[in-house]
Amino acid sequence: MHIGPYVLANNLFAAPMAGVTDRPFRQLCRQLGAGYAVSEMVTSRRDLWNSLKTSRRANHEGEPGPVAVQIAGTDAAMMAEAAAYNIDRGAQIIDINMGCPAKKVCNKWAGSALMQDEPLALAIAQAVVAACEPRGVPVTLKMRTGWDAHNRNAVRLARAFEAAGVRMLTVHGRTREQGYKGCAEYDTVAAVKDAVRIPVVANGDIDSPRKARAVLAATGCDAVMIGRAAQGRPWIFREVAHHLATGEDLAPPLVAEVRRLLLAHLEDHYALYGEFTGVRSARKHIGWYVRGLPGGEDFRNRMNALEDPAVQWRAVGEFFDRLAALHGDRLPVTAPHDQEATEEQDA
Repeated sequence: MHIGPYVLANNLFAAPMAGVTDRPFRQLCRQLGAGYAVSEMVTSRRDLWNSLKTSRRANHEGEPGPVAVQIAGTDAAMMAEAAAYNIDRGAQIIDINMGCPAKKVCNKWAGSALMQDEPLALAIAQAVVAACEPRGVPVTLKMRTGWDAHNRNAVRLARAFEAAGVRMLTVHGRTREQGYKGCAEYDTVAAVKDAVRIPVVANGDIDSPRKARAVLAATGCDAVMIGRAAQGRPWIFREVAHHLATGEDLAPPLVAEVRRLLLAHLEDHYALYGEFTGVRSARKHIGWYVRGLPGGEDFRNRMNALEDPAVQWRAVGEFFDRLAALHGDRLPVTAPHDQEATEEQDA
């Protein structure tokens, strides 16, 4: 599969999730089988570009290509400027956020709120493409099926975005009004795929290898994008790849491997955020890893009180050592967990 000049390793993508898909997490997903990973959304507001949060999100040091950065905003000229800002900092693909349903984004008429103003949505796409294409940077766009059940306009917008020069579309199978409630529907995603010639990626509720296979079959899409299901389970990408290639399910990972992966993830996380912020922001990742595991809830509660990264790191290692000693070499199979998103997530 291609995005502009870039050949991707496979058709399994890690979704952009604010507060989650930072550089360490993206690199881990790529290591474990994702063919492509999109950054957390970067604001188009110039006055925030020098903030610590934005500077971290715009840091792609050591990240394998193609480096894809998602931008969010409501003004076409500002979005074009934001695209150029991120290209100067290493972005090789620019993704436009028209999919985030978070109130703090939509209240400013960014994210999926833009789908309610089709002329503005198209103007933004045109401006960003005009800023990127002369520099050889393809533009992609992520959106929802529409604003609400009565206004599913994804097909009409998809045709307009294709005509504007957008090179790939990702469609989350819910409206903005739904947020993350109910179940994703894929009929509209399939209709978008039928309506355009550029690649289309299906997103929403893809939480297992079998679900990925079913969604690809139902939509005819070129790829699937996985978000919340990868939290604490980044090896889901290699599980999906194995199932698509063989029709069989991959055995759960070894506890020792998960221990090694998580400890390395934490080291990268501390290096990016520093000790004070890193030990706190790592708690959510650790909580996702241990969720549903024997003793996981008690450990999460105790771990949330730790404020020293070295102590946190050792505690995680000891938890997985005990898990292996009590429950065997393979990670215990856990029941599907509730994937309710927060406003800091799926963009």
